[in-house]
Amino acid sequence: MTTIRQQAEVPLSAAGRRFDQALAEMFPAYSRSRLSGWIKSGAVTLDGATAAPRQLLRGGERVELDVELEAEVHSQPEAIALAIVHEDAHLLVLDKPAGLVVHPGAGNPAGTLLNGLLHHDPQLAELPRAGIVHRLDKDTSGLMVVARDLPTYTALVDLLSRHEVERQYEAVVLGTMVAGGTVDAPIGRSMGDRLRQAVRDEEDGKRAVTHYRVRERFRAHSLLQCQLETGRTHQIRVHLAHIGHPLVGDPLYGGGLKLPKGASDGLIAALRGFRRQALHAERLSFVHPATGEALSFSAERPADQQALIEALRADLAEHGSEPW
Repeated sequence: MTTIRQQAEVPLSAAGRRFDQALAEMFPAYSRSRLSGWIKSGAVTLDGATAAPRQLLRGGERVELDVELEAEVHSQPEAIALAIVHEDAHLLVLDKPAGLVVHPGAGNPAGTLLNGLLHHDPQLAELPRAGIVHRLDKDTSGLMVVARDLPTYTALVDLLSRHEVERQYEAVVLGTMVAGGTVDAPIGRSMGDRLRQAVRDEEDGKRAVTHYRVRERFRAHSLLQCQLETGRTHQIRVHLAHIGHPLVGDPLYGGGLKLPKGASDGLIAALRGFRRQALHAERLSFVHPATGEALSFSAERPADQQALIEALRADLAEHGSEPW
């Protein structure tokens, strides 16, 4: 169990302000809700005595934090292989394979990335979601960042909320796209299927923005580079399907199997055999919350997506730009 012990003096500029409001500014590494809970439990004292969150300050008081972090995650550790790209005392970056679920849930109570993280570092149980600050869908591969302490977790969540974490993806989609662009369309849960997300109006959906550009064009497909400005559930999958170019292999939003005219047996096999969305989180960049260092990581596309792209290239080389 981790113990947090910190002391500080309330600045004179905080005179007349509420205790919980001033505390959030004095200890920005911790969330307002967490600090408020600590005040109520007596883990944060003011001049050696407990105080109410709404107590007004005069400035100059002594604040002391003496907190025992209890387990927030009760899943069991499991020895699951993790492809760790970077690790230090504050965070780790890993390359998640397609097929690995991130969080335990209905139908997946164990065998998840979270279980593997708890085996790798048992102290992650003291953090919300075991330090996982963003997620990838089960069948999306690529880079994720995980916090290893509470201040880093809070800081990374803040960076994500301010769109200061660059997340770049590679996608293979149906149809030949002429140029890149931006999809700016709110996303919310589908009214007809709780497993799906959908483009909704501004009242029902949350703002979602995806930028994309074309890397390669094939006879009936395109290879895209996508960057998230926001991070909604299934965002890239929903947005690209919305503009008529769903991801190859996407079981929820895909447009089914589309074969170019005269497709070779190799391409037919590659397309039929690709049974997940063709989406890979290839680059992740952010400023390290503890050191201030600008970090950037990349992950090679997985073998199945590489094989799919090679089959599409071979088809294009054989047929040229012949219509499909």
